[in-house]
Amino acid sequence: MTNKRAEANEPNSELEKKMTSIDLSEKGMKEGRPVSLDRRLFMKFTAFGSCGDAAKAIHTLSEAGVEGALYVDTNDPAGIGVIACSEDPEYFVTVLRDVFNQKPFHAMTYKSEFDMLGRTYSIGYEPDLEDTLFEKPRYKILNPEFSWAVWYPLQRSKDFYVLPEAKQRQILAEHGSIGKRYGFAGLAADIRLACHGLDKHDNDFIIGLLGPNLFPLSAVVQEMRKTEQTSQYLDSLGPFFVGKVAWQSPKTD
Repeated sequence: MTNKRAEANEPNSELEKKMTSIDLSEKGMKEGRPVSLDRRLFMKFTAFGSCGDAAKAIHTLSEAGVEGALYVDTNDPAGIGVIACSEDPEYFVTVLRDVFNQKPFHAMTYKSEFDMLGRTYSIGYEPDLEDTLFEKPRYKILNPEFSWAVWYPLQRSKDFYVLPEAKQRQILAEHGSIGKRYGFAGLAADIRLACHGLDKHDNDFIIGLLGPNLFPLSAVVQEMRKTEQTSQYLDSLGPFFVGKVAWQSPKTD
């Protein structure tokens, strides 16, 4: 009886090993060997209306040292949108929260329908995780040549997640090839953020389309309508925030 109890309480049991060996790091592959990094960048998009003077909002963001950009809203003559970045999500409920509760933001109209929070992630084959998770997303947001932006959330159909992995990869490859073509042509760059459990609408991802001109960003969305993922495996898409850069924070080293 004693031996059986000892076996039941054995700390190195297979069950306990599985329970204590959760690896949440981002994965990559460099020169045929797996690499990992347990860090990622969080990005938060917030939109406001009733902004009478965008210059004052820009001054407040700059003084607070916010890393990100401010866009004037194409579809609201008194609207703005702010994208802010931080590796520490606590930043959004401390520093950024304080910024949005002071002048001039406190007098603006907060647009909850455009509120988005996401995190950078790896797919598993990237050779340079620092570049994938931090450098490229920051470069795209702070690149002065990317003066137009379209930000929106999307929610995949739950049916997608029960498809065989090979089928999922096929669907994603078709979708991704469109973005790559526009990227190689210098017409559009995309930022993809995981959003699982980070907003009230249960969205899966946040997408940012950035580029020097607005039309190619619309053309990307139009072309992707025909892919299998968009036409058959999305439950919701949007709302879409369309804006032009009015301010970008200085690039960080």
